[in-house]
Amino acid sequence: MKMQNNKKKKVVHRHSKERTAKKRGISILEGISKDHSSLSRAYQLTQRVSRVGFDWPTIGGILKKLEEELKELRQALLLKSRRRIGEEIGDLLFVLVNIARFLRIDPEEALNKTLKKFISRFSYIEKSLRRKGKTLHQSNLIEMDRLWEEAKRKKKGGV
Repeated sequence: MKMQNNKKKKVVHRHSKERTAKKRGISILEGISKDHSSLSRAYQLTQRVSRVGFDWPTIGGILKKLEEELKELRQALLLKSRRRIGEEIGDLLFVLVNIARFLRIDPEEALNKTLKKFISRFSYIEKSLRRKGKTLHQSNLIEMDRLWEEAKRKKKGGV
């Protein structure tokens, strides 16, 4: 309960700071620490602008934006422009964070869960290959992918 009260105090304090910034003509984007991860900063940016109405009314709008950004990435890939490809990947990541925010999902937490899942599955590949007396370099994508799928099935089956 104490932690919940602290969160409430922080939220009230943050909203108070935003109102003060608004009165002084300072951007509502001020004060988002550059020390945070890019995912966290993107989440905070989209959260702040959504509070002043700069937001999609439904998830459908954001999903349409995701499709648009994916199309732009495909175009950049055809052009083989590393600069454009990098920009489009950044745009895609930003849209994905915005989707997470819209759905009230912490993108850092979601990505960390995926990283744990990836590590678990890849570790399964390594252990399986070792049991066969093989290294990763002695394997191939087909075999590793088969083991990846096996790891997924075993996890879902609770094995």
